[in-house]
Formats: sequence, structure tokens, C-alpha cells
Amino acid sequence: MQKAEVNEKKTLSLLKGEGNEWIIDNEKVVLDKVVVAKNKWHVLKNNRVYSVELVSIDKGSRNAIIKVNATIYTVSIKDKFDELLHDLGMDAAIKPKLNDIKAPMPGLVVQVLVKEGDELLKGDTLLVLEAMKMENAIKAPADMKVKSIKISKGQKVEKGEVLILVN
Repeated sequence: MQKAEVNEKKTLSLLKGEGNEWIIDNEKVVLDKVVVAKNKWHVLKNNRVYSVELVSIDKGSRNAIIKVNATIYTVSIKDKFDELLHDLGMDAAIKPKLNDIKAPMPGLVVQVLVKEGDELLKGDTLLVLEAMKMENAIKAPADMKVKSIKISKGQKVEKGEVLILVN
């Protein structure tokens, strides 16, 4: 069984069943999907279609940013081994060191809310990025200190471009 933490607010238990079946929080769910493009799908659940896009993924930390019907979600997946390491207090030792914040999607920098030297807590908003006529708050994925800011208000950025260097 795996656990998915969505936007650091809601935790779901996930278990892959047979075929298109999943068990989500002890409820059997059938999800049919059609590949639209690379990292884009249409998912059918309970006769309702959802447009799903994998915006970015960090396999090392097992975090992903997904877009479902124009809403952005940050998802963190943990399995039983991750839980065991956490219970033993060993999870901090295996986490990769964060050196930079990258653009999860192409867009326009609407607002930069931090400055060099700022000490931030996990979840603090760093900047606002407009993509596809929606404003997305880019948040700190961990406690950090801002080393250098590589972008400015009004600048267009590409997916994967370094926005902020951190310690």
C-alpha cells in the first residue's frame, strides 16, 4: 500500500487492484484512461471525464505536480519503506539536498515574493507564475534560505528553468 499526500493537506491510501481497479481509502474505484499525448490523459471515473497532465516529477523525492481540469496539485507518494524510515527517524538522511527551484511549467512571472537572504519554511510562497491564464503560487518544498534569485517580475520562463537558488 502507498500513501499519497495531496497539497500537504489530504492523505490518501492507494492500492493497485486488478486491471483498471484501484482501492483508494478502502473504496474500490475503476479508472479508465486514454493517452492524449506524452504525460497527458483523459481519465474516466464514475462517468465523468477528467483531463490529467503530469506537469513535473522528481523521482528522487517521489514528488509530482499534476494538473487535473486546470487545477494544479502537488502529490507526494510514500510506500511502507518510506513510512518505516520516517518512524525510525532516518528519512532526513536520505533526502536529496535541494539546490534550486525550477519552473514547473512555462509561464510569466507575475510576482516575486522573496529576496536574497530570506529564510523560508516549507510551504511559504516564493513567487506567482501565470500559465494558461491561471496564476499558480510556487511554494517552498522544504525549509530553506534564498541564495540567489534568477528571475524578475514580468519575465517569461520555460519549464525546468532555474528560478531561485537556495541553500
